[in-house]
Amino acid sequence: MRLLIYVTDACSLCDQALDMILGMPELTGLVLEAVDIAADDSLLQQFGQSIPILELADQRLAWPFTEGDIRDLVQRVSSHSLE
Repeated sequence: MRLLIYVTDACSLCDQALDMILGMPELTGLVLEAVDIAADDSLLQQFGQSIPILELADQRLAWPFTEGDIRDLVQRVSSHSLE
């Protein structure tokens, strides 16, 4: 599965979120892809005030989120894909 994180340069909250994600061994196996919203006007308009945002299988999690929130998202998506 692919875990997207919508970010932009010079975003300290984005850096915090990335550090959190990279420190979670239970996410091993997921492909992490950072999407810079500044490169796309529609993404910038849609997410500009709410980054960082995680997206996994069309489910989104907006900042502020915790490791527990990320685990819940992964579990929810994983259990849904098994049905």
